[in-house]
Amino acid sequence: MTQLDTRSPDTAKEGGAPADGMRSKGLGGNSVGLLGSAVIGVSTVAPVYCLTSTLGSTAGEVGVQMPAVFLAGFLPMLLVAFAYRELNKAMPDCGTSFTWTVKAFGPRVGWMCGWGLVIATIIVLSNLAGVATSYFWLLAGEITGSGSVAALDGNKAVHIVTCLALIAVATVISYRGMTATKGLQYTLVALQLLVLAVFVIMAFTKAGGADFPTSADFSWSWLNPFAVQSFAAFTAGLSLSIFMYWGWDACLTANEETSGSSRTPGRAALVAMVVLVGSYLLTGVAAQMIVGSGDQGLGLANPETSDNVFAALAGPVMGPVLGVALFVAVLASAAASLQTTFIPVARTVLAMATYEALPASYAQVHPRYRTPGRATVTAGVATGVFYTVMTLVSAHVLVDTIYALGLMICFYYALTAFACAWYFRADLLKSGRDLVFKGAFPVLGGTLLAAVFAKTLADMWDPAYGSGSSVFGVGSVFVIGVGLLALGVVIMCVMRRRSPAFFRGEVLTKSTPALVAED
Repeated sequence: MTQLDTRSPDTAKEGGAPADGMRSKGLGGNSVGLLGSAVIGVSTVAPVYCLTSTLGSTAGEVGVQMPAVFLAGFLPMLLVAFAYRELNKAMPDCGTSFTWTVKAFGPRVGWMCGWGLVIATIIVLSNLAGVATSYFWLLAGEITGSGSVAALDGNKAVHIVTCLALIAVATVISYRGMTATKGLQYTLVALQLLVLAVFVIMAFTKAGGADFPTSADFSWSWLNPFAVQSFAAFTAGLSLSIFMYWGWDACLTANEETSGSSRTPGRAALVAMVVLVGSYLLTGVAAQMIVGSGDQGLGLANPETSDNVFAALAGPVMGPVLGVALFVAVLASAAASLQTTFIPVARTVLAMATYEALPASYAQVHPRYRTPGRATVTAGVATGVFYTVMTLVSAHVLVDTIYALGLMICFYYALTAFACAWYFRADLLKSGRDLVFKGAFPVLGGTLLAAVFAKTLADMWDPAYGSGSSVFGVGSVFVIGVGLLALGVVIMCVMRRRSPAFFRGEVLTKSTPALVAED
């Protein structure tokens, strides 16, 4: 078997110049191991938050085929994860998608890929903060027994102020480094998975009972994606499903701070993916069995509860005491992910600035905490501004931004997958393993995501897509998604004037592997 040269980005040529354009960032190395990396990957995805936010929306799109769509969304994510693993072995750089696509396709494509990751993360952070805020006040209402306390979440001013406070706290924790992040995440992830397991067991036990008239008997047809009523419904559901897996690549963006930086992050990403797909399938089937996927009563697709399913199901399924635990789990899920999701955006911005694709000030690393301090704070500010503006503009900001997020995820994951096949193109015929893991799997995963991107782009023009809101007759999801990508093009043009060396390919060079050694 052959393996590419896996020199660290720190490796320097004669005279101190970084090898092949790769540069050290000054981050704290060996801060996280395999378990810690996998936990960060699961936490960033925030399984309990994802389920409460998208179970209802997915059921509304595809009905009882929701579990099948969860499986369908897992496939391209798994294939792309192999691409990330192979690229990370060759280039363990915290810039991940940005760095790798620059090396494969050049600075302009790489810059836009990095922008896609950054803006997708800002969208996720804003939604995480919004859900954490809602569950903070719902939990406070449950604990105090006061409906007026819970109703404070409906007060727009109180909601925004609380949300900004949570963003500030998460920013501070992320600013203090990976060690603080890791310790907190073990507890929060364990809490999420434990409460989710209890919910699944109780749902299976109570399904078919008199208290749940909309219960449905399990059918293997629920796992058949070809039974979805239309291709448009399938792609809409798939877009939501892909969103539910987004975030596992946080394992890779922490690669320069992970023990065994060339191998451990890729393995951790695969572990996180297996945990996620198992959790989603079990919870989706259990929820569908106990309340069905209809739009009446407790049905998952009821528009009054579909954007926050667990808030409606906590009491009926788990009872008044354990129901509070589900509220705590959602709050913990959103809060934990809010903190770890700063990892990919801050480190991508750090890498872009290090390679002169963004202003040099964002390449600063805190001398004590060894974190990208300025990039982390900027991400926190951008998240707060984005959420505040979207909340004031759209009453259905969570729904519309989640749908727009699917577009961003498909965009930069697909580019990264194609970058893997192109970067390793000279190696594809050297062994069966290289052909499969560096070529076939990445190309198939990238093609699937590109197809979802194209179909979603066409569908979201219709105002009926997402929440149903529009801007001058155009669907607001389209305006959000395409507008943010267009903003990236504008900023790239500005940076091209300020940093011509990067865009001429003089800083981070486009290349293919040059050194090959036998194991």
